[in-house]
Amino acid sequence: MSRTRLERVRASLGIAQLALQQIQDDLTGVELAAVLRELQEDTDVPGGLLPTLAQLVGTAARRAEQLEADRDGDASCPLHEAAALLTDNLRQHLTWAARALHPQGDPA
Repeated sequence: MSRTRLERVRASLGIAQLALQQIQDDLTGVELAAVLRELQEDTDVPGGLLPTLAQLVGTAARRAEQLEADRDGDASCPLHEAAALLTDNLRQHLTWAARALHPQGDPA
């Protein structure tokens, strides 16, 4: 990975961390439910944050398979599992959590 690409990754992660920190500060249950619903909707949007992150992790897993000298899966298996966690049933889990925090839905 070139230094410039790594710097872009670091900068992007830093921006995402700052944005998430602002969202986290002083969330009520109703506000958290609304945030979870937004994340839930994002799971169905091509190019959304979570699907894109899952795609990146999946690509890393496939690349790790190629790089593993003995093909033992020490790197690729955890990456495949991480990608699956980002996609498998994510929408349903977010729905359950949002309903638990605010069963009536968004007040607006």
